[in-house]
Amino acid sequence: MNNAKDESKHFWGFPLTHFSYFFIWAVINGYLTLWLEQVAHLNGTESGAIFSMMAGISLIFQPIFGILSDRLLFKKTLILTISIVGIFIGPYFQWVFMPVLHINSFLVAFVTGVFLSFVLNGGVSVIEQYVQRASLANKFEYAHSRVGGSVAGVAASLISGPIFLWHPNSIFWACTIAAVILTGLLLFSDKINMDNATAAGDTSNSLDMKTAMSVFKIKNLWVLAIFYMGASALYDVFDQQFIIFFKTFFDTASQGTLVYSYMTSAQIAIEFCLMFPIPWIINKIGSRNGLIIYGFLTCIRILGSAFAPNWIWLVGFRLVAGLEMPLLLTSIMKYIAGAFDIRLYATVYALASNFAKQVSVFIFSSVAGTMYDSIGFQHTYLIMGIVVLIITLFAAFFLKKEDPIQAGQIDQTTESLEATANTPD
Repeated sequence: MNNAKDESKHFWGFPLTHFSYFFIWAVINGYLTLWLEQVAHLNGTESGAIFSMMAGISLIFQPIFGILSDRLLFKKTLILTISIVGIFIGPYFQWVFMPVLHINSFLVAFVTGVFLSFVLNGGVSVIEQYVQRASLANKFEYAHSRVGGSVAGVAASLISGPIFLWHPNSIFWACTIAAVILTGLLLFSDKINMDNATAAGDTSNSLDMKTAMSVFKIKNLWVLAIFYMGASALYDVFDQQFIIFFKTFFDTASQGTLVYSYMTSAQIAIEFCLMFPIPWIINKIGSRNGLIIYGFLTCIRILGSAFAPNWIWLVGFRLVAGLEMPLLLTSIMKYIAGAFDIRLYATVYALASNFAKQVSVFIFSSVAGTMYDSIGFQHTYLIMGIVVLIITLFAAFFLKKEDPIQAGQIDQTTESLEATANTPD
């Protein structure tokens, strides 16, 4: 009974951590474009420049954050710094953004890119790998903690739409409140079972630069990075200005905004429900296969949106994202754990998943913004969908299979007991 209580105590802080962090993520990624268009009055190219700068600056943060995370393991110095910086999101957009914009549009893109990249594009890998390592030490499924992020997406969608219509800047103050909660959770709630901490990596802090840099010699790292550059990155670029395309199917902007809010809530509700069975499914089919399926679903969603004749079809394809996210989040965590040295977990995650992804986002955000203005959303989506298809086929042939025991897809203790039972006396 006491063990059950300990496990419960060591688990429940992490879904709340996911909730508070990804509430910020959902608000910024869901409504920043709309705020830039309606409040800051930026066009597609100018908005794309801000997202490109966020991705570009994160290219500096990602490798540094990855190596620091592998060194720090369960020390909260870096993750707390990220959460504290997040508290200033409300003040920044309320009092700093517009004055800087009046000075120079490039300057505001740079400053906003540095600020949001530190908290989001750069910081997300720190949050994710910290909870993943906690799941190994505390013996819970990462995806079950990530449910908190899905709930945050639903909450953000339900709250952000109405309060944006009431007062656009209020969405950023909601992010500030979430960051305050996140900081409190990190300080007082999240606990690690240090007796089992070695399951998440070498606790001796012996990771040196030579070992960290050796990761670049691994061929599979580059294959995984290319997959992320072509599939996951275009998933994000596709979503950046999707709300503007979505609103063109409605008579009024406010009607489109409300329907978008409800649609996003439904999508994340699907994501929430699937987060519970997805670990079991990935354990059965393998995390590599989960990544490939994710790539094909992303292709279908982008191409389907390009050919959607009305908003009902568009909603249908958008809801596919409710399956995509659980597949990607669970598969990538298990895949990196099973296909690479666990000591380099955060470095691989930062480089192959986030660094490579942000390289692609940095390039394609501005390109896509310009294409939206020149050839329209539908033709741009068609090109994106074809790129995702080609990259997914590449990964299907060249991405190596993971070790299911190391990835946590097969319980090692159970395997050992079965092997012992089958050994003749």
